[in-house]
Amino acid sequence: MPKEPNFQPGEFQWSFLLPKYWGIWVGIVLLMILAILPWALQHRLAEILGNIAFKNLKSRRETTLRNLELCFPEWMPELVYENARQVFIDQMIGVFETLNAWYCPQWFKGRVSIQGLEHIHKAQAEGKGVLLLGIHSTLLDAGGYICSQFFEPDIVYRPQNNPLLDMLIYRCRATIYAHQIDHGDMRGLSRQLKNGRMIWYSPDQDFGLKQGVMAPFFGIPAATVTAHRRLMKIASAEAIPLYFYRTGDISNPQYHILLEPALENLPSDDELVDATRTNQIIEGLLRIAPTQYMWFHRRFKTRPEGYDKIY
Repeated sequence: MPKEPNFQPGEFQWSFLLPKYWGIWVGIVLLMILAILPWALQHRLAEILGNIAFKNLKSRRETTLRNLELCFPEWMPELVYENARQVFIDQMIGVFETLNAWYCPQWFKGRVSIQGLEHIHKAQAEGKGVLLLGIHSTLLDAGGYICSQFFEPDIVYRPQNNPLLDMLIYRCRATIYAHQIDHGDMRGLSRQLKNGRMIWYSPDQDFGLKQGVMAPFFGIPAATVTAHRRLMKIASAEAIPLYFYRTGDISNPQYHILLEPALENLPSDDELVDATRTNQIIEGLLRIAPTQYMWFHRRFKTRPEGYDKIY
């Protein structure tokens, strides 16, 4: 991302007032208006937009269908199709939930429950940093907000290509997360863990094999990142699986946070064993609410020699 001299994340630049950014400013105002709409109307708009996206974003739709049919072979084709469509609807619902987290956080009051908070308290009492092993949920920053009601997570982020969007998102997230750490800042990540911080880290996407191995994901070999192993070794941190999801009907959605016990013997001496174990944990979490996951990412994109092409 091109940066102006001495550019800092979240810093306003006078260049953001140039005409080339006016469309984004208009869009931000519209999003703020959408954030104050009644939930029933937000949900209905999400359904409409989700169906439009499912119909028109052909590449993403085909990727989602392919991922679901591979990972859930027990599903009939009709169920794969309906759940794929629901993924897009849940993603749009997640956009509105994120807007509520940023601009109307009081909406979540009385709608959140948590299980397993004692695992974080135990790690904190021992003075250990915690890597919260999560996933790319369709709840987006709404999940981070509901977590922040019980503990103080930091987040790993990838800067936006557009500097104005990057500033706006960074500032909105600053109301939720104490620290936002660039995904390439390994020293910053390890420093925060050594200081006893909790960092939400999602090792569930395909970033190739430069920092990963091929490990089974739903029984299918997938490029799996192993950077979290090195972070845990350097910082003597613990890994606690984290999952958040939505239940309930349109009139009364409920949000749940699930924290599992700290993982023993992680990292081990075998990165393939660790990657397989991490993927198995993610699989178990995803089965709780399968459509609340970003299945439109090409999870099986990397196919080394000898592996069948997926997409």
